[in-house]
Amino acid sequence: MARTEAARTQARRSRPARRQAAAAPRAHGAAAQMSLAMPGAETSPATRQTVLVLQGGGALGAYQVGVYQALHERGIEPDWVIGTSIGAINGALIAGNPPERRMQRLHAFWDAVQHAAPTHGLRLWPGLGNFFDNLHTVSRGIPNFFAPNPAAWAGTQAQVGVESASYYLTAPLHATLSSLVDFDLLAQCRTRLTVGAVHVRSGRMRYFDSRDEHLCAEHVMASGALPPAFPAIRVGGEPYWDGGIYSNTPIEAVLDDKPRRNSLIFAVSMWQPTGPEPESIWQVMGRQKDIQYASRADSHIERQKQIHHLRHIIRQLAKQVPPAQRDSPEMRELASWGCHTTMHVVRLQAPLLDGEDHTKDIDFTPTGVRARWQSGYADALRMIDRAPWTAPVEAMEGVVVHRAV
Repeated sequence: MARTEAARTQARRSRPARRQAAAAPRAHGAAAQMSLAMPGAETSPATRQTVLVLQGGGALGAYQVGVYQALHERGIEPDWVIGTSIGAINGALIAGNPPERRMQRLHAFWDAVQHAAPTHGLRLWPGLGNFFDNLHTVSRGIPNFFAPNPAAWAGTQAQVGVESASYYLTAPLHATLSSLVDFDLLAQCRTRLTVGAVHVRSGRMRYFDSRDEHLCAEHVMASGALPPAFPAIRVGGEPYWDGGIYSNTPIEAVLDDKPRRNSLIFAVSMWQPTGPEPESIWQVMGRQKDIQYASRADSHIERQKQIHHLRHIIRQLAKQVPPAQRDSPEMRELASWGCHTTMHVVRLQAPLLDGEDHTKDIDFTPTGVRARWQSGYADALRMIDRAPWTAPVEAMEGVVVHRAV
């Protein structure tokens, strides 16, 4: 039955046969059998996949690179990267290059988008240094990333079309991605990549997945097309915006994936879900942004814990069915809703840095990038040294969350 389902899935794909063969063992082999087999079948720990889930957050994405560097140095390479916005860009740089070239390409991208505005003297006044650095980004854009859009001078009411209705243009990013990401390698799905974007007209989230289609620079750019700063990007003739305006923490993509597989998930977040009461309009703007883009990650995970617990219950209940009835089509259908996969979710949360405000996501200064990169690297090393996912877990626990201590 597992082979039949895998064959149907492959038949739905339009990719060349070579690409299907490369992706099928990863996506459909033992995992498909685990999902469809009757209760009682066990899964080898060797089938567990390593997944890297990356939030959107502009310049805050330097923290993600530090996390990946720590994983890379400890020999932990992801089988699957899922990203939104800057997470999609970092994810493409990782999945779209062989392991030995990934850090070099990540360095190349982040070196290319850094800038230092001539505002050092203004740092004598607390807060003004960051303000003027980021004002420089607002007025001039980021080289190799985005540039001011001349059409914006026509005013916010000008009917210029969805692909020009923005304050900036992202053509420089297309050139940067084309030079740093091997999209032909990505098409082989050696490392799976999924990027989230929102369909402009329907408002529905869509995950573009290298397991199912050939991804290119436009898919990654669509995931990072945050309005009204950036214009919508067309994919297959349809306009898409940044997935972060719908769900900035795309962890549901792995927790809802089919077939289900045992997973070690490194979920990297940059926005603060909790914080002190703001006392000024300036602080209110920052707190509002954190809440918006933290994107209910905790509630998503709690709901998935409930769902996976129920799946384990279904599996246990199905074991109680007399053997003579287990092979009936009805019973097999009901049993297929159960599983015994275990999802270890490793939460890595970027800390607040001194002087941060609501413009922190456009802080592409060398100082800001370096501080976040180093923070992600240190946090990930501490978590890897603890390796809490190696401890025994309750048999009925489907999703186990590990946080920094």
